[in-house]
Amino acid sequence: MRVTEDLGSSHGWRLRRGVLDDGREVFAKSGGASEVFASEAAGLRWLGEAAAVPEVIEVGPDRLVLSWVRQERPDAAAAERFGRSLARLHRAGAPGFGAPWAGFIAELPMDNAPCADWPSFYGERRVLPFLRLARLPASDAALVERAVERFAEVAGPPEPPARIHGDLWSGNVLWSGGDGVLIDPAAHGGHRETDLAMLELFGLPYLDRVLGAYREEWPPAEGWRQRVPLHQLHPLLVHVVLYGGSYRESLMGAVRRVLAL
Repeated sequence: MRVTEDLGSSHGWRLRRGVLDDGREVFAKSGGASEVFASEAAGLRWLGEAAAVPEVIEVGPDRLVLSWVRQERPDAAAAERFGRSLARLHRAGAPGFGAPWAGFIAELPMDNAPCADWPSFYGERRVLPFLRLARLPASDAALVERAVERFAEVAGPPEPPARIHGDLWSGNVLWSGGDGVLIDPAAHGGHRETDLAMLELFGLPYLDRVLGAYREEWPPAEGWRQRVPLHQLHPLLVHVVLYGGSYRESLMGAVRRVLAL
């Protein structure tokens, strides 16, 4: 690969744009040997069975090479197409809650071992492990644990495992070809409201059009808007772990809303 542009670094990885000998443009992520590259490749291939993702060209212990995604400005039509595409991706389903590959969000490992139901998976595999890493005051940690105890009660009607991106903030949606292209997933079998709540956490262009088209394709269960804070607990805990206490107030606000459900 001939490097054409140094794209800087993210979470300790070097990011580059390049060209292969056959002329294809590629994106390359490299760093120390880690399962994170194989995990991302597995997630992209799985999501790619039902949604637009970059092609995995090469994956190794210390790097991942993907096809380059030529980006364009989003518009309302692309947003609606993405909303329908996301619903179809979720509906493609998963064998269970979890995934057969190692889980990561950024550089942080996540346990993808399966659980029998989503409230158990979300509490045991997502929220509680990151609560232990977050070093919150004891009173805050106790409130989070109380919220976890309520997951089965407030999770809404049981749904089959959905095929979800798992880290669907706006930076992981590239606009290309009149649709959203998914990158950098933490893919697993989960609850589809998790992806919708993540889109709401940091916003997305034309989000109202995305969600409107999603509802037309596969309406979420009644009350999903009230459950958004429930699904934002994990990403907010991850941000406390990665970036410190500046996200504590947002986290505890979500906890209080979950306890009030």
